[in-house]
Amino acid sequence: MSKPKVLVGLSGGVDSSVSAALLVEQGYEVVGAFMKNWSGSVCAPRSTNEADVGEEFEECGWKEERRDAARVAAKLGIPFVTFDFEADYREKVVENLFEESRMGRTPNPDVLCNKFIKFDKFMREADRLGCEFVATGHYARVEDGKLLAGHDKNKDQTYFLWAMPPEVLSRVIFPIGDMEKPQVREKARELGLDVAEKKDSTGICFVGEVNMKEFLQQRLPKDPGNVVTVDGEVIGSHEGVAFYTIGQRHGLNIGGGEPWYVVEKRPETKEVVVASNFHPALFRSSLTARQLNWFSEPKTLPHACRARIRYRQALQDCTIESIEGDVVTVSFTEPQRAVTPGQSIVFYDDEEVLGGGIID
Repeated sequence: MSKPKVLVGLSGGVDSSVSAALLVEQGYEVVGAFMKNWSGSVCAPRSTNEADVGEEFEECGWKEERRDAARVAAKLGIPFVTFDFEADYREKVVENLFEESRMGRTPNPDVLCNKFIKFDKFMREADRLGCEFVATGHYARVEDGKLLAGHDKNKDQTYFLWAMPPEVLSRVIFPIGDMEKPQVREKARELGLDVAEKKDSTGICFVGEVNMKEFLQQRLPKDPGNVVTVDGEVIGSHEGVAFYTIGQRHGLNIGGGEPWYVVEKRPETKEVVVASNFHPALFRSSLTARQLNWFSEPKTLPHACRARIRYRQALQDCTIESIEGDVVTVSFTEPQRAVTPGQSIVFYDDEEVLGGGIID
């Protein structure tokens, strides 16, 4: 008997292409789908006037990516469809990026893209097409109803998946979750896929590799203020609190002497506070986070586990001290460098993802 119908996201990259190929080999009825989420204008959805589009961002390459995805689908002999999610992506992901940045925080677009687009809008299209499952090229695993880290620890992408709706987990397949990146490329070569040697995408999910400061300045006006030390000494000026992030060193335009790092942003006084690399102000032993999403919420507190506060950070020993409504309080065994409001904290028990939240 044939296996169920699966809608697989084909991005035009090697990971999603091999994911589709593995599903075909395993006997699933596979439909390939390209998601068009971005076409360049940072001014939309409020404006689609091409005169408002920054020259650097006019072409994000989606047409070429779609062409590569279509070629893979043809090579595998599977149907291929295109979904235009751009309006939703701009509303739920891009607008959040600008609004959070305006407020002095540092959001993570990839997390919201997975939450609202890949595992919401995409899942609804799967329903419409009669697909029992959806699949993507993420380095992650689902076993016994649990979200687990990908086998390749250098590529594990569960940090970006913590906010996906728990109720859809049973319908998600990550075909390359048990593989390492070199194995994925080798499989693509064996299959004769043109994307076998294609460079991995970087930068903002679906937007690409952009200078974040320049990207934000397409919409956010410059709002100059002082760069001050933790002792209150003014040592420079900046173009706007929104354009900097905690732990940032480069781009501060502070000449000479020891390097400085951003340790705090004060939107109310328009100050960017800096300190030396090992100053205590750059480290925190505890934090709070909200907008929580749990796959397996701890039943007793305090709960000792591990967590990471940025992608590819080694897992850190921590204790979930309390969960009160939509707020979690966490303490760390070792002080954490550059805890950044707006970024995600993701909790793990061994390889299992417990859940996560947005850092205050």
